[in-house]
Amino acid sequence: MEEVLRRFTLDYFGRGKHKTSPEAFFEAENALLLDVRSREEAESLAISLAFHGNVACLNIPIHEIPDRVGEIPRDKAVGVFCPANVRSALVYAFLVMRGFEDVRIVVGGYAALTEALMPGKLLKKTQAG
Repeated sequence: MEEVLRRFTLDYFGRGKHKTSPEAFFEAENALLLDVRSREEAESLAISLAFHGNVACLNIPIHEIPDRVGEIPRDKAVGVFCPANVRSALVYAFLVMRGFEDVRIVVGGYAALTEALMPGKLLKKTQAG
């Protein structure tokens, strides 16, 4: 843990190496949106990204992450999501400590995800793919 904490310098955070916007994340070639909301939250408002073939979605509630970390692929860019980025930040730090190299917090919560999937942006995506 000490080595991970030593990497979290002003340069690291100042350059935003710990986060990504939904738009930038959706452009990744091989990505996983890791939804760390509770099962109840995820089932109430599901995210599938059916028209984003480059992004898979996986819901693992934060309290299950330690037991299910093996389900998170290491060969994908992992974007961690929750509504207010509190749980995302905790899971981000946990995954970095577990050796995940390409993990980011998807910032902005529901509002940012919704904005990134507005009809005009979604139309461009469906016409491009």
